Amino acid sequence: MLLSLFLLSCSSPSSSQEADLIVLGGRIWTGNPQQPWAEALAVKGDRIAAVGTRPDIEALGGEGTEVIEAQGGLVTPGFIDSHVHFLQGGANLASVQLRDASSRQEFVRRIEAFAGQLEEGEWILGGDWDHERWGGELPQAGWIDQVTPRNPVMLNRLDGHMVLANSAAMKLAGVDARTEEVEGGTIVRDRQGRPTGIFKDNAMGLIQAAVPQPTHQQVARALEAAQRHVARQGVTSVHNMGTWNDFEAFREAHRQGQLRVRIYAAVPLNSWERLKQQVKSYGRGDEWLRVGGLKGFVDGSLGSHTAAFLEPFSDAPQDRGLLVNELDDLYRWISAADGAGLQVMTHAIGDRAIRELLDIYQRVAEENGERDRRFRIEHAQHIHPDDIQRFAAQDVIASMQPYHAIDDGRWAEKVIGPERIRTTYAFRSLVESGATVAFGSDWFVAPPTPLEGIYAALTRRTLDGANPQGWVPEEKISLEQALQAYTRNAAYASFQEDLKGTLEKGKLADFVVIDRDLSAIPAAEIREAQILRTVVGGEVVFSADEGAQ
Repeated sequence: MLLSLFLLSCSSPSSSQEADLIVLGGRIWTGNPQQPWAEALAVKGDRIAAVGTRPDIEALGGEGTEVIEAQGGLVTPGFIDSHVHFLQGGANLASVQLRDASSRQEFVRRIEAFAGQLEEGEWILGGDWDHERWGGELPQAGWIDQVTPRNPVMLNRLDGHMVLANSAAMKLAGVDARTEEVEGGTIVRDRQGRPTGIFKDNAMGLIQAAVPQPTHQQVARALEAAQRHVARQGVTSVHNMGTWNDFEAFREAHRQGQLRVRIYAAVPLNSWERLKQQVKSYGRGDEWLRVGGLKGFVDGSLGSHTAAFLEPFSDAPQDRGLLVNELDDLYRWISAADGAGLQVMTHAIGDRAIRELLDIYQRVAEENGERDRRFRIEHAQHIHPDDIQRFAAQDVIASMQPYHAIDDGRWAEKVIGPERIRTTYAFRSLVESGATVAFGSDWFVAPPTPLEGIYAALTRRTLDGANPQGWVPEEKISLEQALQAYTRNAAYASFQEDLKGTLEKGKLADFVVIDRDLSAIPAAEIREAQILRTVVGGEVVFSADEGAQ
């Protein structure tokens, strides 16, 4: 009898040893090069307790263990979106939806319908319109003034580098024909010099200054909506490219225990002294909310013709784009921030902007000395061929958004020509050069849907269906390379690879369950896959059966 009791105690885990959660019945891609695939995993508390074979993991179960059945699907580390504008994305979910408006008439109709739901004086914001969907003609205030007589309007182009304001908004902002141009921006004017309603890059601030600050309740609703939305997509962490107000909103939510998505909060580059003091006084944060990153800008965007290029645009021979900040200012801020031990991540889209930024990064690294700095270039979209090798050589992370490739690929060639598109969204060239590539969405600019991003990186099929074999197909990458960019590399891009990004014992239990094994289906079908479960810190935050928690 004593021997039987002893054997029973050895074969059954105690309540303190048994797993809280186990995942069975699927194929697990761990992201760990030493153990890339597994059959099952176990969770204890908010950490991964074990990863291995099904029998080994089942042995860790007990009466109180929750079991997630993967149903033959794929389990991966939680997706990390390396570039979002989180609160604006959440707020835009409740605004007028213009991303797929494919004609002037539909554009105006949707704005009119939305305005009819609002009180007089309420601003209409967001929108995310794309003028390429109706042939490339920029909208004007005159299109919408009659349908928005009671409401000021400031609607973003989907890239966030151009807005449309109606006459009511321009009046509130004090903008008219006498308004002077803004350095690093453009006020589009008619032949009489009057603003048409389109404001690009730094000129957008003229209208933004008149927009009232959102209330605490509005910010809280936006954050809640954003968290629920990305949980449905399998996103467990985000890198927010935002403001100090964003950070304060995240900190308040964290105090109240309301964060269900892990956030790496970047703040404006020119505020590096404030961030230095924040880190000195309070540290860099914890596993839910972390600071230490600074976001800057070199140029604008391709769609707004404000990305900075070495040669003129193919469809605008007198225009090479613009720099939204002086290069001397960028050097000064980056050097000081790097000297303070902070991470710098800078927006650069055109080939000139990328080259100028690589030059600044190289100069700062040489002057400040060797350290683990992990400079990032956000977007890195249109790289000159001579500069591709510099990313690996200088240890600069390419923080890229694959969905942009299948979106911009519909029209980019007419803007920059057939030669320059060959190194546009150069995923494969960068990966094969040895550079670290981290993926994200740029949400609100593009949807925060990693499965669509993986599909885009593998197929490069443009949204219009015009490139079934892929747009610039030589830059396609493999499934494992795309997964790595959304997980392990993205964790590395925020100095958190010891905590997350792979499924290993002791790391945070952040993972997703996908309804099919992506490695066993054609790449073209990946876009149809669905998230079954999203788990953050061992807690299910989204279940396809129940919705976001």
